[in-house]
Amino acid sequence: MNGAALPSHIDKYEIVRLLGRGATSSVYLAYDAFTERQVALKHFHAEYLSDPEHGATYRKLIATEASLAGRLNHPHIVGILDAARGEGNTYIVMEYVEGETLEKYAQPDTLLPVDKVIEIVFKCALALDFASRNGIIHRDIKPANIMLTKAGDVKIADFGAAQLMKSEATQVLGVGSPAYMSPEQIRMDALTHQTDIYSLGVVLFRLLTGRLPFEADSNVALAQKILSEPAPDVRSLRPSLSPRLAAIVARALEKDTARRYATWHEFAADLARFAALDLPQETISETEKFHTLRELPFFAHFSDIELWEVLRISVWGRVPAGTHLVNEGDEGNFFFIIADGEVRVTKAGRDLGVKPAGTCFGEMCYLRQGAMVRTATVIAVTPVTLLKIKAQALAHASERCQLAFNRAFLDILVDRLAETDEALVNTRRH
Repeated sequence: MNGAALPSHIDKYEIVRLLGRGATSSVYLAYDAFTERQVALKHFHAEYLSDPEHGATYRKLIATEASLAGRLNHPHIVGILDAARGEGNTYIVMEYVEGETLEKYAQPDTLLPVDKVIEIVFKCALALDFASRNGIIHRDIKPANIMLTKAGDVKIADFGAAQLMKSEATQVLGVGSPAYMSPEQIRMDALTHQTDIYSLGVVLFRLLTGRLPFEADSNVALAQKILSEPAPDVRSLRPSLSPRLAAIVARALEKDTARRYATWHEFAADLARFAALDLPQETISETEKFHTLRELPFFAHFSDIELWEVLRISVWGRVPAGTHLVNEGDEGNFFFIIADGEVRVTKAGRDLGVKPAGTCFGEMCYLRQGAMVRTATVIAVTPVTLLKIKAQALAHASERCQLAFNRAFLDILVDRLAETDEALVNTRRH
C-alpha cells in the first residue's frame, strides 16, 4: 500500500484524503453521500489479513470491532457506523473526530492541568461503564486510544481488542498494550470490567506525571513488575498532588481486584468528589456538574447519555444568598433547576416555604412552548448553584432527552397537586 495512489472511492464512500497509514491499515477521511456526513474509513491492507502467522488473529480482531457497529452510541465513544469484509476491501467506518490522541499530553513537559485530567478520566469512566453494561470490555485502554477533540471533549476509540462478555465465540487472548495491562490480563485470567479500571488507572497515573507506574527493558520484565511490585505513589513523581487524588490512583491500580474499585460508579464518584472538594472553584467542572445531576432525584430517570445532553443545553452559575432568581409578574422563556442550596418561594406576599436542591421553577414556559409570566418569586436562602435551560434549547434536544424531562415535569405536577389537596383539606379542618 505504501506509495499507492489515493483511491477515489471505496464502495459507496468517496475518499477525501489520507489521514494516516500504518503497517496494518490506512485511515481515510471519506464522505458518505447517503447520510451527507464525513466519516473515518479504516481500510485494512490485504497482506495484513493474509499473514500466515497472525492473519487469523487479525481477522478476529477486525470482526470483533465490526460487530460493535451501532451498539456503542455514547457521547464519549467513537461510533462505529459500518463495516465490510471482502476480497481486497475489508474496512471499518467510524465517526470522524477532529482532534488528537492523549499521547501528546502523556509526557512530563506537556501535561494537562489537573482539573482537565480529572474531567477526561471521569468521562472515560462513564463511557467504559456504558460499554461494560452493554457486555463489552475494551482491553486496550491507553492514551493512544483516547481522543481529545478540537472542542476539548473526549472520545474513546479502537474497540478492536474488546471482549464481548456474553459472546460464545472464542476470544483473542494476549491482546492489549503491556504497560497498561492489569495483572489478571497478563496472567490471561478471565476478565471483567475491572481490567479496564486498572488500565484507566495507568492512564490517570501517566497523565498526572508523564511517566508509567512500571517501566522495564523488556515485556517479560515489565510483566513481572506489574504482577509483583506495588505501584508507586504519584506524589513521588509529583509531590504537589493531593493525597486524596493519590489515594484514587492507588485504588485503581490495586493488583488484587478485591481492593481495586469494584464498579465504575465508585471510581467516577471518587473523581467527582475530588473535583468538587479539592480543585479551585472559580468554575464548575463538567465532572462536578455530571455527578451533581446524577445525585438529584429530578434526574433519576435520565440515562448517562441524556445527562451529557443536559450539560450541553444548560448554563450553570453560582449566586449568593439573597439573590432573586425569579420575580412574580416577570416574563421568562427559561426554567431553573436548583443543583445545590435552598430557595424560598413566595406568591402574592404569602410564604410558600423553603425548597431544597432538585427543585425546578418555570418549566411551564417549555410545556406551553412560549414565554410565560412568572406566578411566584424565588429567592436564594443560601448560596445556590443552579442550571438554567431555555425552553427553545430543550425543544431542540433529542426526543429521549425531552421525554425524560416530560416525565420529571409530570412528577413535579403530581406532587404539587398533592400538596394543594393536602393544604385544602387542612384549611377545611380549621
